[in-house]
Amino acid sequence: MKKDKVGIILVLVLFIGVCGLLYPAVSQYWNTKTQTRVVENYQEILTSLKHEDYTAYFQEADAYNSALAELSNPLLDYYQLDGYDRILNVTGNGIMGNVAIAKLGVELPVYHGISPEVLNIACGHLEGTSLPAGGKNTHCVLSAHRGLPHAKLFIDLDKMELGDTFLINVLDRTLTYQVDQIKVVRPDELDDVQIVEGEDFCTLLTCTPYGINSHRLLVRGARIENAAPALYVTSDAYRIDSLVATPVVAAPILLGLLIVLMIKYRDTGSKPLISKEEDEWLEEEWE
Repeated sequence: MKKDKVGIILVLVLFIGVCGLLYPAVSQYWNTKTQTRVVENYQEILTSLKHEDYTAYFQEADAYNSALAELSNPLLDYYQLDGYDRILNVTGNGIMGNVAIAKLGVELPVYHGISPEVLNIACGHLEGTSLPAGGKNTHCVLSAHRGLPHAKLFIDLDKMELGDTFLINVLDRTLTYQVDQIKVVRPDELDDVQIVEGEDFCTLLTCTPYGINSHRLLVRGARIENAAPALYVTSDAYRIDSLVATPVVAAPILLGLLIVLMIKYRDTGSKPLISKEEDEWLEEEWE
């Protein structure tokens, strides 16, 4: 009876350990696949649109951006403008496009706003900043968490360097930005996300330092010409880094160890795995 109880404890401990190791890898993989499907569905819906539809959507976005730039303080006075939630909302679910950062192996849907529901799964557009339509006198700000147990998001944003590029795909338009400024600021410092006259900027924003989140990391890009007019295709590729690969490799090892321990423990002819004193202590704790 005692051996059975101790065996159950060992099984539970090892099972919980294996699940704990696998959770980040499995959840991140699942979330990445989900994000890819969202982008693919978005692209599929776009195939039903005509050239005139694209023109109308961008005219509406450009008009909003122009009105925003006329405000004395767009980040505080944006509520004076109407229609934010419906502009560039082709699918009706809030998605306006996606951001692709080749260096980080990241491709995230971009939604209207930065509500917790959005930031838990994807990237959000900061209301009060220009919509991602490009053009002079615009500064679009896209925000995502530094990283969650179930999603990678902007966890590696601090690896971006001056000269790196990232893409914003909206409707049939691809906007290419080259990093020209990287700053760490306090949450109340807004100067570096303001619209700059004559410029076309996009800033990627996340919390820093990782796990503390007392400041904001701002990776700003200036609009440049697209590298090549290639057809945009989503990818199912998933880059697995060491933090994800380690538990995936370790889990089968632990499972193998569990099987070996159980076989050895069940073998009555083998030496007990724990001493009599330890067995009695576990029995007392169990009861």
